[in-house]
Formats: sequence, C-alpha cells, structure tokens
Amino acid sequence: MISEEITLRKLQILTAFVASGSLARTAERMQMSTVSVHRALHSLEDAMRCVLFRHEGRRLIALPAALALAEAAEDAGRTLESGIRKAREKAGFGAAQLKIGAMYSLTVELIPRLVMGVKLRRPELAIELQLGSNTQLLEKLQTQQVDALLMSLPADGCPPGLLAVPLFEDELFLASSPAGPSPAAATADLADYRHHKFVALNDGFATSRDFQRLFEQAGYQPDVVMRVDDIFSLMNLVAAGVGLSLLPGRVSSLFAGRIRFTPLAPQWHSTQHIGLLLQECRERDPNLLALLAEARMLGQQPSATGLATKPLASG
Repeated sequence: MISEEITLRKLQILTAFVASGSLARTAERMQMSTVSVHRALHSLEDAMRCVLFRHEGRRLIALPAALALAEAAEDAGRTLESGIRKAREKAGFGAAQLKIGAMYSLTVELIPRLVMGVKLRRPELAIELQLGSNTQLLEKLQTQQVDALLMSLPADGCPPGLLAVPLFEDELFLASSPAGPSPAAATADLADYRHHKFVALNDGFATSRDFQRLFEQAGYQPDVVMRVDDIFSLMNLVAAGVGLSLLPGRVSSLFAGRIRFTPLAPQWHSTQHIGLLLQECRERDPNLLALLAEARMLGQQPSATGLATKPLASG
C-alpha cells in the first residue's frame, strides 16, 4: 500500500528536479520557493524509507533510486492525465458534441437562435437536441444523458447541484379556435368555463402543471376530452375546435390566425420562468461556457415573435 506521505505533488516536484538538476530551476518551474522544493524532496525521501539523494557541497544530487522513481512517476502522470481526459469525455466535458434537452415549445424561436449563436462561438461543435417534458428532461440531466436543459424552471426551486440561469418570463393564455364563439370579455375568467371542453398535455410538462393548478384554484375539474404528449399536437387540436386549452405566449406566432390567444383575467395570471439548467460541477466546461454566454445574451433580448415573453437582465 502506498504511503499517504507519497503525494502526487511531491512526485511532480521530483520529476521536475530530475529533469532540471537544480533546486532553483525546479522552484521556478513549480512556482514555489527553493526551500519548499528542498523540504518536499526530503519529505518524499522519508516516506520512501530509502536514500534518494546525496549532497555535494550545496548541490543536491539525485541517486539511481530517485531516477527510477522519477521515471515511474512520469509514466503514472501520463496514465493519470489520460484517465482524467477519458473521464471528462465520458461526462461530456469539452467533448466534440453538446447535448441540449429542451421543451417542445422552445423550438419555435429560442432554440434556433441559441444554436446559431453557439455555433458561431464554437464552429467545430456538433449539437444534439433532445425534446421532452420537464420531468423527462430533469431525469436526463441528472443521469448525464444531456449536458444542459432549456425549460420552465421548477416552481419549487432549483434541485441541489444544478445551476439555473433565468432567460425570460412567459404568460399563459386561454387558447381557442377562431371558428368558435368569441370570448365574452377582453380577458378570460376561468370560472366561466366550467362547461367547456378542453384538451391538455399529459403530466410532466410545465404547461400541464400550470393547467392543473389554475383549475384547482378555479374550484373545478375541467372536462378534458383528450391529452397529448407535445404542444404542437395540442395546438392542432385547439385549432380544429376539439377543445380549449391554456398555452404560453411564446408559441402564438406558430399558428397565427388559426388560434385565438385571450389573456387570462388578473386573478388567473400565470407566469412561466424559462431558463437554462446545468450541473454546477460543469460550469467551467468550454462548451457550456459558450452556451451560457449565448443564453445570457438572448435572455436580455425581447422575443421577435412571442406574444408575452419578457426578457430578464440575468447576472
């Protein structure tokens, strides 16, 4: 068993000393004092329990035992560097590919702008997009299937070990087909829609979470005639008049003229906080630094097409 006194730092000092043959040059290379170099070498000698050096006047000479140890330390250093590089590649750190998880609704505008910006910063980077619900995306990030998420930030706070960067806020609207009756007022009071049919997203999505919460507050369970797994299918159902729904303003441009977006009455206002999520331990990853920089820049710009998105000045 290797003694805990034989440290990687001491072995690095030894290899530097053997290569330079001088305490002063070793100190300069290792950015430490000559006294500290001398102390580290003798501490290593004590831990090895054999003679590694001899003195010739004021000079310290490496003996064959020290040369053998230095050679082994160099080999071990190269093996360790290779292992660190492979481990980082497995974890996605500095990899040639960036995997981004996102909500379907963010592919309308944010994702294309973000991908283009990141590609300008890192042209060699391949970007893979994986879409899903909030629940699915969080699981993928925690199991390292993706490197970062673009999603509605969790209402109960950021999970431990994750870093959240707010980008913008978005409001929910009552969505209906223009072929149906016009709303009775400029804003929609959910209490008046008890007898209407609705379509909704399945559980796990941010918008389905808000849908359930708002109708619980309204005091009734809406008549949901169909549930789907993506927001685009949901919008097609609304446009076809299958039922009403609640939709975020960021998708309003996609079905322009085919879906009516009515603001909710003040007591039903619901805001989604859209942001970037990544693991704190990977904040300095070069790929994620580029993504963070681009996301922060986009987060300060107003949406080009969204109905009610509000940019955030993120720090």
